[in-house]
Amino acid sequence: MLKSLTKYRAFIALICGALTPLAFSPFDFWGLILIIPGILFLLLQNLTPKQSAWVSWCFGTGFFGTGISWVYVSIHTYGNAPIWLASLMTLSFAMGLALTFALQGWCYAKWLSKSTLSGAGFIGLWVIFEWIRSWFLTGFPWLYLGYALIDSPLKFWAPIGGVWLLSFAVLCISIATVSLLTTRHASQRIALAVIITLPCLGFFLPKEWTQASGHIQEIDIVQANIPQQLKWNKNYLPEFLNIYSQMTLKQTQAPLIIWPETAIPALLSSAKPYLSDLLTQLEQDNRALISGIPSIERDTEHPNGYRAHNSLALLTGKTDIYHKQRLVPFGEYVPVENYLRGVIEFFNLPMSSFSLPAQQQTTLNLSSSKIAAAICYEIAYPELVRKLSTDSDWILTVSNDTWFSHSLAPAQHMQIARMRALENGRWLVRSTNNGLTAIVDPYGEIAAQAPAYQPAVLTGSVEKRSGVTPYQKYGVTPVLLLSLLLIVVCFTRRQKGSS
Repeated sequence: MLKSLTKYRAFIALICGALTPLAFSPFDFWGLILIIPGILFLLLQNLTPKQSAWVSWCFGTGFFGTGISWVYVSIHTYGNAPIWLASLMTLSFAMGLALTFALQGWCYAKWLSKSTLSGAGFIGLWVIFEWIRSWFLTGFPWLYLGYALIDSPLKFWAPIGGVWLLSFAVLCISIATVSLLTTRHASQRIALAVIITLPCLGFFLPKEWTQASGHIQEIDIVQANIPQQLKWNKNYLPEFLNIYSQMTLKQTQAPLIIWPETAIPALLSSAKPYLSDLLTQLEQDNRALISGIPSIERDTEHPNGYRAHNSLALLTGKTDIYHKQRLVPFGEYVPVENYLRGVIEFFNLPMSSFSLPAQQQTTLNLSSSKIAAAICYEIAYPELVRKLSTDSDWILTVSNDTWFSHSLAPAQHMQIARMRALENGRWLVRSTNNGLTAIVDPYGEIAAQAPAYQPAVLTGSVEKRSGVTPYQKYGVTPVLLLSLLLIVVCFTRRQKGSS
């Protein structure tokens, strides 16, 4: 009977997991995120650790199977893997990520579920595992619960504790709600009602944690919409650089022009003959150009004698460069390369031989601004962006989401970028090859956006900000300590005889 019941719970968990990404962009049914964790909490009651791990793994498989389905596009469309193989690899990736939920469920059933405060342990454990996903095996910090609240009244907790505190608030509301519906004790009902109410008071929190300087930076962002299938073909290099150059010369006037990630798909030495006229003209006009570009850094201690980087460079005036610090597995480097390189075309994607920089990267410096740079995937790392933005005037993230076409990825990526602006109280500029190109204000709201999937130039401005938010000052540490405290309190309140 219990085995049969566990199967039903696993199926419900799978469906709930698959529905959860509807709470995130582009769907934005954020109310769902306040319900589904509570349902999973109920499904895990009275299960053995093994059963709890199974049910949680099913939830995670549905969650990632829907939420990161966009991986299929890069494997099949641009990696030229057949449909069956691309589907199998995408599913395998989702099921692998779901193992974090399995371990979370096992730990909950093993040490916390028999406690009179099991809900507190469930909340603390979930937040801890979200944090683990930000660094384990280089990290996959995607689809944290708190991102769904970027357009909700609860969003104003983000400058205090980042997306982590929003995830904590989601879990408190969800678990307290289902507990309120199942308890009969009046005192417990009052306490649970208070727990539900407290996160909702975030609307009354201060909105201004950082200060405007009054210094306005005018910006033109060039979105050239270059086809991904042709971008790395050397025969098209002159044509594509000419497109960027002509759009810049004819459609921009701002003192700062931004091109997206690897807009220049070659080393500067190879691209310079096609850019010399543009760069000369910009120098004469005292205008700056920042572009994504691959670069080479000599390193005698590296096996190749050099390091190849995915970089963001200031190409005019007093030049400066930032090297990407978080690389995408299989996209920018191939794990166990000696065994996988060449097995299928997907493992030979362009840009898949990059290295990490030998030194810690700092802000990208203009004559008038210090910019916190984040290349593509890096914007998903809250702590990385926090550390860079603390000493910056505004944030710049460049990306090439063409790898994922019209999937869920661009909208999810944009939502993540908006959260970084809100957490750090800084204006944020997002430059992409085909969308979503936008300027985001310090409150996480989109101030201007270019039309997606077509060539465009987005003209706008950002304002330098000073000061730090509580999250910038203290990072994830307070939320982690609070989560650990809940786990410890829950553990000490276990029923006698429980293991």
